[in-house]
Amino acid sequence: MTRKTNFYAGPAALPLPVLEQVREEIVDYHGMGLSLLETSHRSSEYDEVHNGAIRLIRKLLKVPENYHVLFLGGGATLQFAMVPLNFLGSGTCDFTLTGSWASKAYKDAKKIGTVNVLYDGADKKYTMLPDSLQPTPGAAYLHLTSNETIGGLQWHSFPDPGQIPMVADMSSDILSRPIPVERFSLIYAGAQKNLGPAGTTVVIVREEMIERCPDTLPAYLSYRTHSENNSLYNTPPVFGVYIVKLVLEWIEKQGGVEKVALVNEQKAEQLYSAIDSSDGFYRCPVDPRFRSKMNVVFRLPTEELEQSFVAESKKQGMIGLKGHRSVGGCRASIYNATSVEGVATLVEFMKDFAERNG
Repeated sequence: MTRKTNFYAGPAALPLPVLEQVREEIVDYHGMGLSLLETSHRSSEYDEVHNGAIRLIRKLLKVPENYHVLFLGGGATLQFAMVPLNFLGSGTCDFTLTGSWASKAYKDAKKIGTVNVLYDGADKKYTMLPDSLQPTPGAAYLHLTSNETIGGLQWHSFPDPGQIPMVADMSSDILSRPIPVERFSLIYAGAQKNLGPAGTTVVIVREEMIERCPDTLPAYLSYRTHSENNSLYNTPPVFGVYIVKLVLEWIEKQGGVEKVALVNEQKAEQLYSAIDSSDGFYRCPVDPRFRSKMNVVFRLPTEELEQSFVAESKKQGMIGLKGHRSVGGCRASIYNATSVEGVATLVEFMKDFAERNG
């Protein structure tokens, strides 16, 4: 088999050593005589996987002791509802609308309560972020999306909301760089970008937020339920958590989040340099101050050329370069598992394509 260079936005590339280990253990996990897919989530074998993954998240992200680390299902989309259901109550919350995913979270939150929009980037086609924010006094929380996979922009530094709890959807850049966990009251992330397979969600939530969860919620929709039961109130996404643990071990072997961040900087620099030095053949619409290091979006002179670019790159073993259907263009998602060599191959192809079609 010849492995493709994977630029899909999600589900996205997983480290090859992780996939190879899964292949080795899929039928007979650690000599058990059965697969982890078949194993009780109450077993000692899964207990080691589950708690091992939690320990690694705490270690790699330097999660303070007064935070819970939870594994849930439903992706980030379920969190769009769970956050306001648990914390909004009869008050208000603040939102920054920085792209498609922030907007989806906002639409769900306003079905549950009152939402104040502190920043709406729609009029600038979601190509920049605010220089400052003025949170609403007494707001239940401020919600932001740290990286927009569709629009290709990212918070490189985070706002200071004062006494207002800050909540972040970090689905597409968690573990790609060090983050100040202590500045957030809750972080949630779907796994299918940098953490593992689709279907698993990680939530990192401060203890004092758990105390705000109302008793009127159905069990699964309450963070208190999951924190009190170590995410084992019901059957968690067992196999997904296992792969998350393997990915975390791989990150640790790379030298941790700090070393991974340096590689991600290098990949992004290569790609943006190729765009900016193309004499306008490739164009990134995002303000350079806010360009994502995970999802690099760009346009070519015509849609026909974009279609040719995607088709030719696919023939050369590079997949997933078509932009999101809602915005068009091209997009290269360069998450942790995408290699420097893979990005270099794409850059060489871009230069060759521009010379032949410019």
